[in-house]
Amino acid sequence: MSTATRGTMSVDWEQRVDFDRLREERLAKLRAQLEKSDLGALLAFDFGNIRYMTGTHIGTWAMDKLIRFALITRNSDPIIWDFGSAAKHHTLLAPWLGQTHMHNDADPHAPHHDAVKPRAEHGSRAGISTLRGAFPPAAGIAEGVAAKIKRELEKFGVANEPLGVDVLELPILFALQAEGIAVVDGQQTFLEARRIKTGDEITLLTTAASMVDAAYENLYEFLKPGVKENETVGLVAKTLYDLGSEYVEGVNAISGERCSPHPHVFSDRLIRPGDPAFFDILHSFNGYRTCYYRTFAVGSASPAQVDAYKKAREYMDLAIALVKPGATTADICEVWPTAQEFGFPDEEAAFALQYGHGVGLSIWEKPIFSRLTSFDHPETLEEGMVFALETYWPSADGIGAARIEEEVVVTATGCEVITKFPAETLMVAGGQRYYSVNGPLNNIRSSQSHLNTPEGRGEVTA
Repeated sequence: MSTATRGTMSVDWEQRVDFDRLREERLAKLRAQLEKSDLGALLAFDFGNIRYMTGTHIGTWAMDKLIRFALITRNSDPIIWDFGSAAKHHTLLAPWLGQTHMHNDADPHAPHHDAVKPRAEHGSRAGISTLRGAFPPAAGIAEGVAAKIKRELEKFGVANEPLGVDVLELPILFALQAEGIAVVDGQQTFLEARRIKTGDEITLLTTAASMVDAAYENLYEFLKPGVKENETVGLVAKTLYDLGSEYVEGVNAISGERCSPHPHVFSDRLIRPGDPAFFDILHSFNGYRTCYYRTFAVGSASPAQVDAYKKAREYMDLAIALVKPGATTADICEVWPTAQEFGFPDEEAAFALQYGHGVGLSIWEKPIFSRLTSFDHPETLEEGMVFALETYWPSADGIGAARIEEEVVVTATGCEVITKFPAETLMVAGGQRYYSVNGPLNNIRSSQSHLNTPEGRGEVTA
């Protein structure tokens, strides 16, 4: 299980990511889960599931539109109905969609080699869903989707078996049911297939993390008083796109008093001297994502912020030390504090502050680590899992907080951390900016100057 990185391009002189192997192994894992289930077929509208199944991608603009859909049955390889001319593009440049491993799916008149055969019908076809309701319902688009699906289910002999679907709109659900199709939850089947990563997936995830390492390097050099949160978002996005990112999903830039409670959204706030600031960088490289927090102090750090960081780091290190095959999500959550210990009434109110989640073609996959569910429903860790662990602790002065996140790959004997920007102790960004008559100003100080003198703290009386 290698977490080595090579480069972001393919070359002829070194074996890097093998994309044919990536597609084949993902499809094999999905088919294995379908065979284990009681489903006859899987229908996907979710962008990540479609990519995992078909190896197709038409841009991040389509991610929230539910306009394209893909089907795999027990007796056929994937079929993708795609947006307009994208379907023709796939027939030209996605040759794997014109091939099949399945006898019932193959062209009986065409020659074939080994286990791969030309398909009787190409796996890329034009098709469109409802545009999230923008089409007039009377146009019958939903009914057309259902008719396409029913045709394939009947053709491959699974029309009387349940159809597992990940996410769908109500008109599509009703249209499928009107065709007599039994629609059930298929999301768990997809997520079980995606739970353990292949070697190529791990390489892509590690490469994505290395790009965020670089973004944090630029961010660390850029941070100083007077910078706005949204400026840091722009800097990080440019760095990632310049490095070859496919999609910058978000940069969570939080500073100063906004750190506690965590609002989960950046603003145009000006960063001030002594502010805490934490960031979460989420982007995609060839579909594979990151979720990667770091916390800085800008110019200097208050003693309370230093203590908060130490606490967040302690909980992180205790969790990572437990990661190995056979451990459970409950074991990890056991070393994390209860919601009440850091100021929340219950675990739902504190959700995702002490947290863990699988990372792959989406940022939240299996397994999930949370005191909300993990004690009652523990998941066992296995070699090849890739997940992120997140910790949070508010500072005692009520102003700031610390947020740390590490992504790990489970190995045969433990784990390897693939997020490598320094985080073992609180970093002060902005360089040594302030000098006094006595030399460099202490990096651990209150941003309220009077609190850095005995007189200002009321420790000296006249």
